[in-house]
Amino acid sequence: MAKQNVAEQFVDILVRAGVQRLYGVVGDSLNPVVDAVRRNSAIDWVQVRHEEVAAFAAGAEAQITGKLAACAGSCGPGNLHLINGLYDAHRSMAPVLALASHIPSSEIGLGYFQETHPDQLFRECSHYCELISSPQQMPRLLQSAIQHAIGRGGVSVVSLPGDLADRPAPERTIEHALVTTRPTVRPGDTEIDKLVRMIDEADRVTLFCGSGTAGAHAEVMQFAERIKSPVGHALRGKEWIQYDNPYDVGMSGLLGYGAAYEATHECELLILLGTDFPYYAFLPDNVKIAQVDVRPEHLGRRSKLDLAVWGDVRETLRCLIPRVRAKTNRRFLDKMLKKHADALEGVVKAYTRKVDKHVPIHPEYVAAVLDELADDDAVFTVDTGMCNVWAARYISPNGRRRIIGSFSHGSMANALPQAIGAQFTDRGRQVVSMSGDGGFTMLMGDFLTLVQYDLPVKIVLFNNSSLSMVELEMLVAGLPSFGTDYRNPDFAAIARAAGAYGVRVEKPKQLAGALKDAFRHKGPALVDVVTDPNALSIPPKISAEMVTGFALSASKIVLDGGVGRMAQMARSNLRNVPRP
Repeated sequence: MAKQNVAEQFVDILVRAGVQRLYGVVGDSLNPVVDAVRRNSAIDWVQVRHEEVAAFAAGAEAQITGKLAACAGSCGPGNLHLINGLYDAHRSMAPVLALASHIPSSEIGLGYFQETHPDQLFRECSHYCELISSPQQMPRLLQSAIQHAIGRGGVSVVSLPGDLADRPAPERTIEHALVTTRPTVRPGDTEIDKLVRMIDEADRVTLFCGSGTAGAHAEVMQFAERIKSPVGHALRGKEWIQYDNPYDVGMSGLLGYGAAYEATHECELLILLGTDFPYYAFLPDNVKIAQVDVRPEHLGRRSKLDLAVWGDVRETLRCLIPRVRAKTNRRFLDKMLKKHADALEGVVKAYTRKVDKHVPIHPEYVAAVLDELADDDAVFTVDTGMCNVWAARYISPNGRRRIIGSFSHGSMANALPQAIGAQFTDRGRQVVSMSGDGGFTMLMGDFLTLVQYDLPVKIVLFNNSSLSMVELEMLVAGLPSFGTDYRNPDFAAIARAAGAYGVRVEKPKQLAGALKDAFRHKGPALVDVVTDPNALSIPPKISAEMVTGFALSASKIVLDGGVGRMAQMARSNLRNVPRP
């Protein structure tokens, strides 16, 4: 039996950690690893057109599966392209192992061709970032990188010189048992006791939920019923908490809707559950606040806390539910539910009035029809910008659907790459990329990856020939829009020329049929929908100081844009409110 080289050993360790594919672009220093993948039937090489796409795809795969995913880039420029997608994965707490291959080890530090220092460059977007300096070091270092990515939830980067990868691996190495799942964390008794007292002493309690409530839907609902609490959520909490929720009062933040803002400001005690919601200006400063989070570094960094609780949301609620005193007074909850329903009905007209005749097509209408026609277990990947608005307002979670975007990092061009990673996890599951024309064109080359691997991703392209979120930011700041317009081609024709299904939609009556045809198509498909660039109605009173990046810091009502089926859900919840 031929002796293994370092690259083969590297790949074997990835396979033992559960990695099924390695996304990347081949090249010089990376060639030994790619060749090792070629000869290992347990792992696949996914050839993308741009390394940024590789990192986004790996991050999406990790978010869908909850398991370690991996990507790779060759020395210098190759691995530098990974960095934006790795930032997104890291901020999304997605366990990703990135291989940044390096120049020949004898040349490091001498200004060699394509020389960079990946062990320094990636430190800010990783929990672990180290250079492998010898074959003997590699197994332990890679295993440590894997433990960091899985255990802490985020990115690990390993830099491996190409010449070292081709050397013989040491004959005897210690194979450690690899951690592949994260433990649960129970808060200390002291914090639980304090939180129980705070809840029992408050007449009005509101829960505000983030992505940390994943897997805790039943516990949140049981807890809300016991303490008669309205339940709001951040964007990343939407898919985990909005469905089957009779206590729902909507979302807060720039994309917010309903009564979430009022519920968080009119309560006596606000409990932040698994959220690192960044927009502190939407949080109250005159109520008591307790925060529960599995990552202690998140506690208190957005608002002043009266109590910090380090623990999983589900484990914390399991401790609290039997101990808190059941409340009987629903007055605050019912008031917030009514405000929520009234607020949603007040804007629902924005997407129901003559939408079947409006040209260019209302993007709200596109999102509403998409929500109706997509599968019950579809994965939606959402471009940053106005597509975030449409997904937040119109895509209805149900406990089986997934909604993935660059919600913490806020990168353009994330939806198509993330759709690639999501689709590789299950070719039979419907994956829909809600792409803006700006984001799509930024990394449009990897549409060819869909064609090459016959990935049945469906791209719904919101084509308004502009960077409309940036236009909104300029308008709010009192600036004329500049540099935001695009002269776009017929994207459907480009899709067909690439060998995929493509259809262009310019009239509302064509939309439903076009989406159905695309969904029925077995391969990749693109629906190029020409949408109205003037779809937003801006609140009447807003100042330049209110906008910072993605946050309108002092407005309760942000976008008057419609809310899809959420108005129906709110009214359904309201019917359950007891009448005197």
